[in-house]
Amino acid sequence: MSGILNIATYRFVAIPDTAALKAQWLPSAKALGLKGTILLANEGINLFLAGAETAIRSFMSIVDDDPRFANLDLKESWSDDVPFKRLKIKIKREIVTFRQAGLDPVHRPAPFMPPAELKRRLDAGEALVLLDTRNDVEVAKGTFDHALFWGNRNFTEFGEIARQHVDELKGKTVVSFCTGGIRCEKAAPYLQQLGVDNVYQLEGGILRYFEHVGRDHFHGDCFVFDERAALDPHLAATEHASA
Repeated sequence: MSGILNIATYRFVAIPDTAALKAQWLPSAKALGLKGTILLANEGINLFLAGAETAIRSFMSIVDDDPRFANLDLKESWSDDVPFKRLKIKIKREIVTFRQAGLDPVHRPAPFMPPAELKRRLDAGEALVLLDTRNDVEVAKGTFDHALFWGNRNFTEFGEIARQHVDELKGKTVVSFCTGGIRCEKAAPYLQQLGVDNVYQLEGGILRYFEHVGRDHFHGDCFVFDERAALDPHLAATEHASA
């Protein structure tokens, strides 16, 4: 096993005290030698960190002490090197930029579909629309077989393009997916808002699917936004970003 633990997690939860959290967490994370990015917004937290396992566990125990972040669902992978250059905690308007009003993923989420259930349905040949909510660069690295992709270059564009294509989805069973699940926590309720009745979000995204199911029904690798660039179904880096 490689020596660096990489974790990714998020949660949509009300955070009125983002500045206070940043002031509390930043010195602790620095002291532990962690690298990566934590995004804080009034709507929640989005976290990507890497470091020695003991340091990661120590910091996450601090995070876990706050009831709002207890038992976060961590996606873990290992690497030989730290895939981040520095540590940043940023306060943002959204933890994933979408710019569509009226969404409340905390209180009105779309239903989740676990990876094992998706595989079972695909194995059985069910008529599902697998909707890729990621961008064109990510999709080029790999996606599900026969997935629907609307050509958006970023997630904000997805919201705009969805209005033009929503009639294609009405009356069908739609499973939206992204890398780790966070974008679909907005995309799936947004599609419901546009009138798509039977829409799910893939629980944990592609990375959780890889972890629980492997490569079945997926071709290529999963693009990630750090120096590893892409991960295979074993969550191992298959290439690295250019310096």
